[in-house]
Amino acid sequence: MTEPASRRGRPTLVKEPLPLDRQLLVRMHDLMVESRVLEERLIQMYRQGHGYFWIGGPGEEAFNVALGLLMKKGQGPAFDYLHAHYRQSATLMALGEDPIGALRQMKNTASDPYSGGRNFAGHFSKRAWNIVPVSSPIEVQYAMAPGTAMAQKRHGGDAITIVTGGDAGTAEGEFASCLVWSSRPGGELPILIVVTHNQWGISTAAATQQGCRTIADRGKAFGMVTKTIDGNDPVGSYLELQQAMAYVRKERKPFLLEANVSRLYGHSSASGANLVTVEQDCIVEFEKRLEAHGVLTRAEMDQVRARWTEEIAAKARQVRDEPMPDASSIWKHVYAEDR
Repeated sequence: MTEPASRRGRPTLVKEPLPLDRQLLVRMHDLMVESRVLEERLIQMYRQGHGYFWIGGPGEEAFNVALGLLMKKGQGPAFDYLHAHYRQSATLMALGEDPIGALRQMKNTASDPYSGGRNFAGHFSKRAWNIVPVSSPIEVQYAMAPGTAMAQKRHGGDAITIVTGGDAGTAEGEFASCLVWSSRPGGELPILIVVTHNQWGISTAAATQQGCRTIADRGKAFGMVTKTIDGNDPVGSYLELQQAMAYVRKERKPFLLEANVSRLYGHSSASGANLVTVEQDCIVEFEKRLEAHGVLTRAEMDQVRARWTEEIAAKARQVRDEPMPDASSIWKHVYAEDR
């Protein structure tokens, strides 16, 4: 669609308005930047010797922020459950988590709210928000998620179970088990099955491993609704997630959603955690759209990054002085005990 020809005789393109209101767009940008700055600080901590290993989600902020903003947060079967993987920091930030928790886990301080200093980066858990503990073994969450979905089916209401994982992990048997248990005729479960597809499994290209056209196609054999989306587009991700979650909430049946995303710092610190410049950066592309539509100026977006850089750096300095776990606590959280 174009306006009448300009004085120079060339048509001027009229931009269609973004389909989300300005307040939400600004909030999404703020959360995406917060999560990116957090992950870059975690990488820096690892390189400075303030952590032993890093693995996280730079490049997945667009999709993961949208997911967190749309979740029904709370404790128990009346609220959404999240069976996440270790690239989910942006979802936690969107839910309202303080980034200092991730910094504490990286440093393995006794104040680490997720594991008391006993696990490494990205292993979130929060009972008050139904965030099931992230596990190091690849994709076991796909086999666990039908359990909470069963409880929700019996409980009633519109809460759902959400499970996320990477494309390489769909080769594991747990993923197939999730498809089977979620789609049994007459026993379908209210579960949103998410695969964030970054085209790599550590250093193995997905193109050499996946025989299907899209991973979402694998759900069709089980009669479930499926879709593949651009997970680098925060606006599109928000709208697609909104529709998928609405379907699961109403129909109480599974939905398999594949989101194509980027992996901007490699697999983990094991592969160097260096910036990959050939990948699409969802924040850079989003900021171009926000500026073009007059939502935020370049100066305002730079201020957002400066604010988060300063705030998270201050939190990291605080964490460096916090105590490490005492040896006497080694057996805590192994068996049931006082909370």
